[in-house]
Amino acid sequence: MGTSPSAPDPWQRFLGPLLASDGGADAEWLSELSLGGLALASRWRQLPPLRLALAAAAKALQRHDRRLEQSLFGCQFSNPVGLAAGFDKNGVAAAIWHCFGFGFAELGTVTSLGQAGNPRPRLFRLAAEQAALNRMGFNNRGAAALRQLLEAQQLPAPGQRPAVLGVNLGKSRLTPLDRAADDYAASLELLAPLADYVVINVSSPNTPGLRELQDETLLRQLVERLRRQPACPPLLVKIAPDLEDAAIDAVARLAYDEGLAAVIATNTSLDRFGLGARLLSQTGRSLAEEAGGLSGAPLRGRALAVLRRLRASAGPDLPLIGVGGIDSAEAAWERIAAGACLVQVYTGWIYKGPELVPQILEGLLAQLDGHGLPSIAAAVGCGLPWREA
Repeated sequence: MGTSPSAPDPWQRFLGPLLASDGGADAEWLSELSLGGLALASRWRQLPPLRLALAAAAKALQRHDRRLEQSLFGCQFSNPVGLAAGFDKNGVAAAIWHCFGFGFAELGTVTSLGQAGNPRPRLFRLAAEQAALNRMGFNNRGAAALRQLLEAQQLPAPGQRPAVLGVNLGKSRLTPLDRAADDYAASLELLAPLADYVVINVSSPNTPGLRELQDETLLRQLVERLRRQPACPPLLVKIAPDLEDAAIDAVARLAYDEGLAAVIATNTSLDRFGLGARLLSQTGRSLAEEAGGLSGAPLRGRALAVLRRLRASAGPDLPLIGVGGIDSAEAAWERIAAGACLVQVYTGWIYKGPELVPQILEGLLAQLDGHGLPSIAAAVGCGLPWREA
């Protein structure tokens, strides 16, 4: 496998101390600050100073190995680790996510109508638990703005990019549920030519009524409406971790019936996983009293359980993407061994920094070696335990 130079570590040097406690700099402000720099780097990536900086990041953070590659739903993934939706909502850094080692990145969630989202503060660190609470409310500039931003970055065409790019679609807050399908379709019409795949997000807890669209009948109607779109990219659906087993089984059944490309499990959770009494320093209220979805390490067990249920219900052929509490190579291997073809990181990546991606990839390769498996595809659903080095 060889070794690569360690990544420059401004993340841990400067941001690490800010992320080590709940207080201090506002979590959303820090995210916006980081994205602002990434947006400039993506837009002007051909300028010599930025080109050199991005090349240095890629050399430090990318891991190239044929055993990590997979071809899924018409997309070629260089490795199974992706950036989950929610960080780059407006696609401002779409052209450079591969430089950070990702095999794919999911942009959004984007809505047909631009919207401000919920009132601030709406993103909270729970540093001791390596978790976050968010009630952002799909704040984004809208589908038309996302298309303009992607076009301005002069991306290669779908299928020719160094990292696969998915687009996560949500319902505009102002759109009533009975017109949700038209709302999603309006976004899809604008963004289909630029997306390697598209995700139907019906599982965020922060848009009133949205999770009702996870009902099998309503979701089937929505999927059928979007599949009629000309040149529709592969369609995926993202589900909540709070679904009952019968509802998870229904999603698996729908995915088979409607030919969905994959299912993403899971979004953030309304469950507080025993942390209900935990006080948020920013508000002085307990976690149980605060609205929003919980992400990060506390979600790991439940997200794994949902994935296992999906795999058991759907059989071996439906691609699954595991997300929720993945902050180490062991957590990623656990999800892949349980049946995930791909995994996504977000909260763990924020806390651990960019080196998390190469650490996961190196750990996965070590597991392939330890178990005598030829590729990551052979590890999917293998059920083999994590082997310590």
